[in-house]
Amino acid sequence: MWKSVPYWRKICLAVDLMEYNHQSNLGSTPNILTEEYALQQDTNDPLKHLRHEFNIPSRGDLKRKRVKDDPDVSGESRLPSTYLCGNSLGLQPKRTREYIDSYLSTWSKLGVYGHFKPLEDQVTEPWVDIDDQAKEAMSKIVGALPSEVAVMQTLTANLHLLMASFYRPTKNRWKIIIEGKAFPSDHYAVYSQLAHHNLSPTDALVLIEPSNPETHNFSTQHILDTISAHAETTALLLLPGIHYYTGQYLDIKTITSFAQSKGITVGWDLAHAAGNVPVQLHDWNVDFAAWCTYKYLNAGPGSIAGLFVHERHGKVDTSEGEESKYTPRLSGWWGSSKSTRFQMDNNFLPIPGAAGWQLSNPSVFDCTSVLASLSVFNMTTMQALRERSLKLTAYLEHLLNNWNSVDQPRCYTILTPSNPEERGAQLSVQLEEGLLDTVMEVFEEEGVVLDERKPDVIRVAPAPLYNSYADIWRFMSVFDKALKAAKEKKTTSSSATANGAGGTMVDGPSKKGGWSELT
Repeated sequence: MWKSVPYWRKICLAVDLMEYNHQSNLGSTPNILTEEYALQQDTNDPLKHLRHEFNIPSRGDLKRKRVKDDPDVSGESRLPSTYLCGNSLGLQPKRTREYIDSYLSTWSKLGVYGHFKPLEDQVTEPWVDIDDQAKEAMSKIVGALPSEVAVMQTLTANLHLLMASFYRPTKNRWKIIIEGKAFPSDHYAVYSQLAHHNLSPTDALVLIEPSNPETHNFSTQHILDTISAHAETTALLLLPGIHYYTGQYLDIKTITSFAQSKGITVGWDLAHAAGNVPVQLHDWNVDFAAWCTYKYLNAGPGSIAGLFVHERHGKVDTSEGEESKYTPRLSGWWGSSKSTRFQMDNNFLPIPGAAGWQLSNPSVFDCTSVLASLSVFNMTTMQALRERSLKLTAYLEHLLNNWNSVDQPRCYTILTPSNPEERGAQLSVQLEEGLLDTVMEVFEEEGVVLDERKPDVIRVAPAPLYNSYADIWRFMSVFDKALKAAKEKKTTSSSATANGAGGTMVDGPSKKGGWSELT
């Protein structure tokens, strides 16, 4: 019977059992709310070695004023920061410098020969084939055949390229269904695609609004019902695999199958899913998908993106001689067959598979950075990372729900679904009005890095490759301190205002934008 229990349920039961054992004075497990417990879990963690593959900024690093060594960074400032912001920008793998140095050395010593000449000690293939090497490694992350993946462009650019192929409105089917609170760039891309077809969002865009407005989450049934209501007139469904704001993990397999049964093409934005949760794009029969590589994939800010096209859409039929048949697309020379690419005869014959959607030769610098990061993923499996992620996020949730010293009633709510199967690494926490600015100030001062969403949400994301239980415990300890400071400041400010002394409300507009606005 125990073997049939879902893995996430086992984790929840284990957490409950550990807490019960402590309360009942059974066993020797330390209190789950203590730092001792966190350190013990880190000691026993079979994947703890992966953390050493990354450069963890120190608390002093975060306050430095120079890129080069800062003489003021010493003592406590050398302690590692608590970095829980991999959902916005992943940390740098230590081997990235080795890979980039090798690329720079090759460029300096070989020049154009670097495209074709292999070197015995190179860490990547010659540049003409580096995108093939990258897609081979990336395919394991997204559950795809290597031929179904291309490493190219940026996320929004890839969505445009994919919609140019797969959004083919007709007289009977012209609508696009998206999620009403999707990341703005997805909205912009869809709006512009509609405009290119002389269609209006008023008539051609269907927005799926949350089934639970308080948490901003969607039940799968609500999504399916919305699809059903518009099925006969819908051409394309485009949804996020994991929602950027709430961290909700949508049921990609079920939604894809249902929409396709209604004759709808299905695409996914996997910005917050790739490298975060195991996905099986080929087996789930997804039509197309796109993702970035700078979040959980740790390839660096603005790095090159990924694209998936199911093999059934990537076929190239040359049986009729010169008139080859393939899925229409916006074409470029790097997507043309390698056998004819350098013939310069202006006859486009696409590479079979996703590579046929490439336009220009990819940035070798970016591909090198991607390969450095994916080499760390090769030290484990996505399933093992998922199991670790489930444990870390369950621990974070437990601390948020049970921390003793936070004043009651609790002044925050977890927006992310409590069912671990419906979330990735991230928990989104909504604060009471007027607390966010002070809370973020305390986090910054204490060297805790996470992400804010105005007006009142913080996103906390323990990345399974490099975050620890101690990171989560320290976050909660500082969060407790920050909430007390924020509530005290809010009370003082409110009292001063009530007494006619004026004052600045802590929920007023921030004068500085930040990295949290990027993703």
